[in-house]
Amino acid sequence: MSGVQTIQLGADAFEQRLDRWLRKRYPHVGQGRIEKMCRKGEIRLDGGRVKASTRLAEGQVLRLPPLPDGAPPPPTPRTVPDGPDARLLQEAVIYRDADILALNKPPGLAVQGGSGQSRHIDGLSAALRFELEQPPRLVHRLDKDTSGVLVMARTGRAAAALARGFQTRHTKKTYWAAVAGVPRPAEGRMVTGLVKQAGHGPKGAGEKMVALHPDAMDQAPDARRAVTDYQVLATAARRAAWFALRPGTGRTHQLRVHMAELGHPIVGDGKYGTNRQTNEGDGWGAQLGGEISRKLHLHARSLTVLHPVSGAALTLTAPLPSHMARTWETLGWDPADTPADPFEARG
Repeated sequence: MSGVQTIQLGADAFEQRLDRWLRKRYPHVGQGRIEKMCRKGEIRLDGGRVKASTRLAEGQVLRLPPLPDGAPPPPTPRTVPDGPDARLLQEAVIYRDADILALNKPPGLAVQGGSGQSRHIDGLSAALRFELEQPPRLVHRLDKDTSGVLVMARTGRAAAALARGFQTRHTKKTYWAAVAGVPRPAEGRMVTGLVKQAGHGPKGAGEKMVALHPDAMDQAPDARRAVTDYQVLATAARRAAWFALRPGTGRTHQLRVHMAELGHPIVGDGKYGTNRQTNEGDGWGAQLGGEISRKLHLHARSLTVLHPVSGAALTLTAPLPSHMARTWETLGWDPADTPADPFEARG
C-alpha cells in the first residue's frame, strides 16, 4: 500500500479525464475503486472534491489517498479498429507526422463523450494509431456541429507542447461561417462577457451561453471575457454574408453567441439564431430556405501552430464540408477568391 501522494499535474494532463489519467498510471486500480474514492472525497483536486469524469488541467494539484499495491494487468493485444466510423476518421486525416496528426472533423461528430454522447473522436482514437502503439491525444476541441481542423498529439512530448500553445494563445485560428444578413460595418471586433444560463429541460437540458456587456461582468462572477474579430469576405444581396472569424479567446459557443449578438446568427444555428424564422434579409432567422442546408454553417478553416519538435510554424487548412460547399456554390462564393489569412492581409 502506497502513502498519500500530492501530485502537481503537467501539461500532458490537459483535458484528460481524471479516471483515465489514473487508470493509465495505476492500471491495477479499477474504475469502481476510483469512483468510490471520488464519492468519499478521498481524491482531491486543488483541495476540493472531484468527479471521476472531471477534465484535468496543467498546474492543478491532485491529492491521492494510499493506493493498493499490485502488478499491472497483462497488455491487451494491439488491434486495428475497423468499421465505418474508423474509416471515416482515417479518411478525415489531412496531416500526419511522427508527432502530430490533424483531421478535417466531420460535422455532427462529437470530439469527446458527454451527456448522451457515445460516439466521439476521443473514443474512436485507436483508429488513428497507424504505426504507433498509443492512440493520439486531444489537445483542443470543436463543437459537435462545427467542422474543420482538429489537431491531436501523437506523443506525450507533443501533447505537452501543443497544450501550452493553446493555453497561452500562441495558436492562430480562422473560421469560416455563413451568417444571416449583412452586417455594418463589414469588419469589427466583438468583446463581451459570456455566462452559462441553465436550461429548462430535464436535468438542465437546453442550457445556453449568454452575452453580457463588459461593464456588467462585475455583477456576474461566473462570466468570462470573450473576444472575436470578424470580416465580411463576400455577400449574397442582403440575405447572407461569408464571414471570416478569429477568436481571441476560446469560450464555449463563443462564435455562435457573438454572431447572434451582432444580429446576424450563423446559418443553421437553431440554438442561438432560431430555425423558426427564415431570414429575408433583415439579419435574423438562422435559415435561408430553398437549396440551402439547415445544418450549422461554421467551419474551422485553418489553424497555425508551432510544431512541438521543430518549433516551425505549421498552418493546416481544411476544405469545406459538403453542405457548406453546396451553399458556397449556390451563392456564388469561391474559396479561391480570399486570402489564406484575411486578417493578416488587412493588417
